[in-house]
Parts: sequence; structure tokens; C-alpha cells
Amino acid sequence: MSPIEQLISNFQELVAQVPEIVQPFIIMLAGAIPFIDGEGAAVIGIAGGLHPIFVAVAAATGNFLCVLLVVAVTSRTRTAIVDRRPSPVGLSGGAGARSSALGESFQETAATKPKSKGRQRFNRWLVLFGVPGASILGPLAIPTQITSAILVSGGTPRRWVLLWQAIAIVIWTTIGTVAAWATLTFVVEVS
Repeated sequence: MSPIEQLISNFQELVAQVPEIVQPFIIMLAGAIPFIDGEGAAVIGIAGGLHPIFVAVAAATGNFLCVLLVVAVTSRTRTAIVDRRPSPVGLSGGAGARSSALGESFQETAATKPKSKGRQRFNRWLVLFGVPGASILGPLAIPTQITSAILVSGGTPRRWVLLWQAIAIVIWTTIGTVAAWATLTFVVEVS
């Protein structure tokens, strides 16, 4: 038995020790973790010997629930920040007034901070392809949770973000599930 087959066999035994009622929650939790997302959780479940459709549904559900939470928190945060801005008329005083020196200082700091390669790539895709393209291509650069936070904080409507993130999660989880299943079935020949 090759080392890969042994590893998969050990993982299948570990998953088999967990009660069946708990298995979908393990896959859902794995899907909710950034950088693992639905596709990584699908690989974990398939390697654990679970049925591919069962794994895909659990992984996508966990990933989407986390994205839903991120969108809700980011949207509330954005609303709170936008509501605190001073009015464009220049009225002083009141709850929303700030000193212009503080605002200018913040803008200078934000402008000088370098962006990561993943964020630069994502921004290029957003400009080229809009929200649908950035949502679908986003997981190639950064996790879906970060993608959704960027889109909502930039002012994209929550429903639009959730729709396209759901589509992207289904696409990428399906690709991860099929790739893991095909690899284990045809390449490694584990049943």
C-alpha cells in the first residue's frame, strides 16, 4: 500500500469513528474556515470516505453560512461608518461632524498602505468583470469570506453579493468534489 493510500485509509478510519450525525457538521465547519472554503472541505470529506454529494452539500452550506455572517457584519459596519460621515454641506457640530485634519490623516494612511498581490488581482477582476466575475474568479486569489467583505464594504448591495457568492461557492465546491472523487477513484484507486 502506497503512503497516499495509507493516509487516506487512516483518515477514513478516523471519520468512521465519528457518529454519522456529527459528520456533516465537521464538513460544514471545515467549509466555514477561510482558505479551506467549500472545495477544501469537500476534499476532506471525500478523503474521509463520505459520499461525494453529501460532502458537497455540507461543504457548500458551511461556506455559504460563513459568507452570510461576514456579509451581515460587514454591511452593518459599513452602514455605521457611512452614517457617521459629516454631511457634504459642511455643517459643523452634531453627531456626524469630524475634524477635517483627522479625515485627511486617515485618507493619507489608507492610501500609503500597500495592497497584497491577492487583493490587487481581485481588484483587477472586479474592474474587468464586475461583481459576477470577481465572485467567481475571487477564490483563485482570496477566500470567499474576504471577497464578500470587500464587495460589501465597497458598497455592493448585500443581495447581489450573496447571490454571486452562492453561485461561486456551488461552482468551486463542485469542482473540488469532482476532482477529489475522480482522483481517489481513478488515480489512487481507493474505493
